[in-house]
Amino acid sequence: MKTSDSISVKYRKDYKPSAFLINKVSLNFELFDDYAIVTARMMLQANPAAESSGALVLDGEELELQGIEVAGQKLVQEQYEVDSEQLTIWLNKIDGLDYQQASFELVTKVKIYPAQNTSLEGLYLSSEKFCTQCEAEGFRKITYYLDRPDVMSTFTVRIEAEKKKYPHLLSNGNQIEHGSLANGRHYAIWQDPFRKPSYLFALCAGDYDLLEDHFTTRSGREIKLEIYVDKGKLEQCHHAMESLKKSMAWDEEVFGLEYDLDIYMIVAVGDFNMGAMENKGLNIFNTKYVLAHPETATDQDFEDVEAVIAHEYFHNWTGNRVTCRDWFQLSLKEGLTVFRDQQFTADQTDHAVKRIEDVKVIRSHQFAEDAGPMAHPIRPDSYIEMNNFYTVTVYNKGAEVIRMYHTLLGTDGFRRGMDLYFERFDGQAVTCEDFVSAMEDANDYDLIQFRRWYSQAGTPEVTVTSEYDELHKKLTLQIGQACPDTPGQSNKQPFHIPLKLGLLDKDGNDLPLELASNKEQLTGDILHLTEAEQTFEFVGVSHKPVLSLLRNFSAPVRLFYDYNDQELAFLYAHDKDSFNRWEAGQRLFARVIWQLCAEQEAGEPMQFPLHLVNAVQNLLSDESLDGRFKALALTLPDIKALIEEVERVNLDHLIAAHDFLKRELAKQLEMDWLVHYQANHHVGAFKQDKAAIAKRAFAGVCLSYLVALDKPKAYELAVSQLVNSNNMTDAETALQLLMHSNYSQKEQIADDFYRKWQNEELVVNKWLSAQATDPTDSTIERVKGLIEHPAFDIKNPNKVRSVVGAFAGSNLPQFHRNDGKGYVFLAEQIKQLYSVNPQTAARLTGAFNRWKKFDDERQRLMCEQLQGILQLPDLSKDVYEIASKALG
Repeated sequence: MKTSDSISVKYRKDYKPSAFLINKVSLNFELFDDYAIVTARMMLQANPAAESSGALVLDGEELELQGIEVAGQKLVQEQYEVDSEQLTIWLNKIDGLDYQQASFELVTKVKIYPAQNTSLEGLYLSSEKFCTQCEAEGFRKITYYLDRPDVMSTFTVRIEAEKKKYPHLLSNGNQIEHGSLANGRHYAIWQDPFRKPSYLFALCAGDYDLLEDHFTTRSGREIKLEIYVDKGKLEQCHHAMESLKKSMAWDEEVFGLEYDLDIYMIVAVGDFNMGAMENKGLNIFNTKYVLAHPETATDQDFEDVEAVIAHEYFHNWTGNRVTCRDWFQLSLKEGLTVFRDQQFTADQTDHAVKRIEDVKVIRSHQFAEDAGPMAHPIRPDSYIEMNNFYTVTVYNKGAEVIRMYHTLLGTDGFRRGMDLYFERFDGQAVTCEDFVSAMEDANDYDLIQFRRWYSQAGTPEVTVTSEYDELHKKLTLQIGQACPDTPGQSNKQPFHIPLKLGLLDKDGNDLPLELASNKEQLTGDILHLTEAEQTFEFVGVSHKPVLSLLRNFSAPVRLFYDYNDQELAFLYAHDKDSFNRWEAGQRLFARVIWQLCAEQEAGEPMQFPLHLVNAVQNLLSDESLDGRFKALALTLPDIKALIEEVERVNLDHLIAAHDFLKRELAKQLEMDWLVHYQANHHVGAFKQDKAAIAKRAFAGVCLSYLVALDKPKAYELAVSQLVNSNNMTDAETALQLLMHSNYSQKEQIADDFYRKWQNEELVVNKWLSAQATDPTDSTIERVKGLIEHPAFDIKNPNKVRSVVGAFAGSNLPQFHRNDGKGYVFLAEQIKQLYSVNPQTAARLTGAFNRWKKFDDERQRLMCEQLQGILQLPDLSKDVYEIASKALG
């Protein structure tokens, strides 16, 4: 069992520069099936900006040291010390070494065992292919090194292996040499001319299918593009290649950023903890975000592939050329790059739809994190295990903070700030403060108060009240902001919050905005909230308007304004801001759901409000709206997001209310759903243009309402769509609806689907998830069976996420069963995983974080499992941190 005494906490305030720098490193890898020999030759020097005690302390884990030399001298035991996490070299005990005045060479030789590395950190084997994952601290499992992001070096890498089994030998940079060796072996040498930290190192060796292409930059340089995938998967990576070329062109056009190496490579890996990794010039990807073909991938999969390809490519500048000084600054690269990939996707698809989808993630996941035991600012102050801070707060809330710069400074101002950022810091490891300063200086804009977004955790709450003066045509807004206490933080200071708003007339048109005084507090349609309480007086308001507040979700806050049903219905029908039009519908639905919960609490029968029918019917029939927007606007609020609206929830009542509303909307508008389904469900040749994607999305939502009726005719439609579909979007939609229903033949449907797709791993993962998220009572036993199924492998993170993660994260009725069996099941899987793959186990443990939201018995049952997890022998730091913080 881990105890607080045996766990070390790292604090941002304790940062000190590295005592030594590494100017140049040469790595030699001798790869064999069951082990690897890694020889590292490094040129080091004392860091003039730091103090040195004469001890060179290198990070290293799970390494067998074979030899060590400093300045040409083989070291003896008295000159160094090795423990489970570090190699310490006593430089002051080496004769003739003036380490403070001159650079010196260090050579280490280690033996490692990639085939036994189930953590998927460092160098490991996946499907008989070598690959690496070094972010955040995996490089120390490859060789002894100063494994921290502010130590940047140029790398030359030599790889040798059996030629027949590993014909492709890849690393960062440009290949400068390759050739044959004795005994059927061969080698390749790669050189990366750009200084980088160790977390950006990459190596792959194996037998792949290869897709080749090229891209010509705006300066006329031709870049070779290569995507490596498992044998037989070549046809599934053309979309990834097109996405890469789009990303390169977009980054040149929007940010003026051109690729810098001669080659850009992507390797798809089946066993991967993350989505992808931006290693310089050699991106290693989870297969989920490379492989895409209409028969095996959904429209959403295609969009996700494009977005992740873009994200990792954009890191070439926002993460690689300019990187983090330390891991507390992670959002410097991730929040910024998520914002960039969101903008890219919006440009390729639909800005309104993309904005809504991004906000749904914030509300369902990030708001929960902000209000839970793991709450932290986008720049954390401390951590036990860095892997636990690859969070929706650092990434997605971090992106919202970047978006606020864009909102405050405008497109041109934001670009000026980015240009100055690269001009100042190219080739350096820097801080969030450096980014803020670049934005300030490029625009002569004071961002002192805005910096609080980096240091204060929690979700700000903005409360608005309004009063209209008919006589003087004046509208007064009283606006307050506050941020709840979070672990280790109380008494928060006011944020600088950009509140985008509109005042709508009776036809839905925006009225002019003019403040009576303090006009600097309004920029265009943006109010600047900077104090705990503020009053804004608008003049020249011709008649009482309907307020459209927090347009486009201009800040990651909770907004409280007492809309009545008529105002929400009006906004749902007329708001020109697409986000707020969707938002009005979500508020209408949520209001009804909470009223239904109240009726249950009072022991009364649930009553369906008929006024909702007109609002939904009007939106259904609005031909001016995109089908994807309609699909989102007609989907009920996510239960996770609803849970975050209250301090404590009666989950059974909430689920019952949610289901009741879905069924009643289905019943009241049955013919409408059917007509629109038939009009949008396409059975001809497959198309993948925007119009076809929109129709599939709209048809899918219509079918979901029909299946909610629990009628044979609806099941026939779903089965027909599944059996006759020529694309995975329609197939997966129908499969999920049938698996989550009371359809009597759904087990046969599942068996047939598996037989058809059993050789397509990513499709099998969809099959696993469809069953794991079935909300009916038989699911707990089915999920236990799935982890015994040949398709499941506990060592593969995608499989674990598809079954265990999907069950705990997306099947609230069954995970939160009254008998606690869902909690027991999850804890059992964590106990199996924590020594196999600590990262994956820790992410699963996070499903218990919000235990305080539920009733006393569920709280007791969840705490019981958390306490059991903390009693496990040799518990990993990853899991310990999550479980201990959850229990407080």
